[in-house]
Amino acid sequence: MVLISPWMEIKTWAETPNNGLSVRFTSSGKTDTCVLPNLWLYVPNGQAPTPFLPLGEFTAHYTGQILVDLRGDYTFQAELQGALRLEINGVTVLDATNSPSKAVKGNLVRLNKGTNAISVNYKSPAKDDAFFRVEWIPKEDQNYPIPSTSLTHDISGELQSSKAQARGRELFVENRCIKCHEGTGLVHGGMTELDYDAPSFEGIGSRRNFEWMRDWIVAPKKMRGSARMPQVFHGPDASKQAEAVAAFLSTLTTGTAAQKNLEPTADEIEGGKKLFADLHCVACHITPGVDEIDPLRNPLKHVGSKFSSGYLAKFMLAPDGDYSWSRMPKFHLKPEEAEQIAAYLVAGATQWEAKTPPTESALITQGQKLVQTSGCLNCHALKLPNQYASKALSDLTIDHWKGGCILTKPGSKAMNYQFSEKDQAALIAFAATDRESLKRHVGWEYAQRQQVNLKCVQCHGKFEGFPTFESIGSKIKPEWGASFIGGHITSKVRPWIDAQMPTFTKPAKVLAEGLSMLHGFPSKTPIEPAIDPELATIGQKLVSTAGGFSCISCHAINELGATQVFESAGINFGITAARLQKSFFHQWVRDPQSVDPATKMPDFFTPDDKSPLVDILDGDGIKTREAFWHYLRLGEKMPAPPLQP
Repeated sequence: MVLISPWMEIKTWAETPNNGLSVRFTSSGKTDTCVLPNLWLYVPNGQAPTPFLPLGEFTAHYTGQILVDLRGDYTFQAELQGALRLEINGVTVLDATNSPSKAVKGNLVRLNKGTNAISVNYKSPAKDDAFFRVEWIPKEDQNYPIPSTSLTHDISGELQSSKAQARGRELFVENRCIKCHEGTGLVHGGMTELDYDAPSFEGIGSRRNFEWMRDWIVAPKKMRGSARMPQVFHGPDASKQAEAVAAFLSTLTTGTAAQKNLEPTADEIEGGKKLFADLHCVACHITPGVDEIDPLRNPLKHVGSKFSSGYLAKFMLAPDGDYSWSRMPKFHLKPEEAEQIAAYLVAGATQWEAKTPPTESALITQGQKLVQTSGCLNCHALKLPNQYASKALSDLTIDHWKGGCILTKPGSKAMNYQFSEKDQAALIAFAATDRESLKRHVGWEYAQRQQVNLKCVQCHGKFEGFPTFESIGSKIKPEWGASFIGGHITSKVRPWIDAQMPTFTKPAKVLAEGLSMLHGFPSKTPIEPAIDPELATIGQKLVSTAGGFSCISCHAINELGATQVFESAGINFGITAARLQKSFFHQWVRDPQSVDPATKMPDFFTPDDKSPLVDILDGDGIKTREAFWHYLRLGEKMPAPPLQP
């Protein structure tokens, strides 16, 4: 029986057509329409607001609906640089200009139960960075980010057209089209994906089995539905050509014989099964031995025939070793853990027996010639002359995009990507643009795409202990995020969960910066004023058990462990200020349940933002949290708080 995975039903705002707001950007007389998750945005001075618009000043018109469960009175507020006007049901409720460090509050407005029309017009400043962050304030309550799930939009023809050209641009870089159709001016500052590589051919004969390479070359998408590798050979001699190429690639060995694995024990297989579950590998892969259809996850049934003996474990230790832009992340496994997972995967995969690759010199020579003349070396690295040539991007007219690799016709020598009709139309829509968008990197747009392409949304918000991904950019500072995603912070942030954050080395910095901009924050955290020693001393007392909030009962402070943990320790305070955006820290400490209803973090402040410790800073909530923050900013130099005698 074939199962249809429940994962197919789980979607994020980015994958669900009606979540978020429709945004029409205008710059220098040109327009582009897209969907953004919320009323947040950051565009650095002089950069383009979207890839399809020129650099410089712009306007943005957000439209859609805001949903509430019950009728109620709200106030909206904004921090911004530029000019913003917000309307609810046709009435202006907020009109603000250039207030980057202090929120401007609008008029009280009643939101009806159900949908309410929302419209926001924003104009960027002439010389400064453009940004805004809008929040709402329920009557007699504090300010909160508007839940992205409360914002919806209509799908217009204009939006569909813009989304098609954006999808075509994405397909163009994801499928490495630029590797064959090189263009001029595609230099640093353009799309990050222009640098995408493919698995190196150097030493590939020591890493991959002949039969798997042959079958993969014949029909990549039959092996893995999400494969970006085209069907290079598709004529009557395709199978023979694939065999020749695989035979040649099998000769490209490192000179060091792979070690044959010993027969794994039942304990090793069981250990691998547990690691597979603990690391949530199921987020990206179908469980070995399960016959399941799921376009969001890759099957593992061919894993036994794919890797040469001993190399599956090596691959998991360094997935980017021979393919720097591999989407398979690094989990910082110990060698014995990698061996256990490999044992579990192979035990559940389709059973297969390795055969000796063909050794006929004529076949190997033919394979080498095909590798040199068929375009393989445009993507795959190998120290051989590349004898394949194709038209430059600038020479490809619209008519070229209606055939060739996009729609491979019988008898054609073009590579066959097997694009769907929808993707073919998207590529043609992109071709109809000036293609200058390839030269423009837009941070928020990159982050919006990569949270789906890297499958971040397959774990975040779906497994216990994983925060929802839509909050990451407003929560985490980009510098810390880049280090964390890039694997430079190897200690567990949440020690109470078995899973760990894997490393994505190549996209780490650009992704972290883009997430900040998507949420209305700059790509580099502004420098704060000097730490106030007096406030830091007060903060030291506030975290203590001696007249403070007893934070150290659950939270460690650098090497000082939590003092009274009953279930699991909280996040170490030593990394808090380096990790969190200050605005998020204030919201979290004031009302943690508004961020995570399931949190064990207690709520210390009253609805009117008063602290129960009235003898410290007069119980003022904002001042109390500021004292916390100044102490936390000491980081590794934080002195230990006093303990209750």
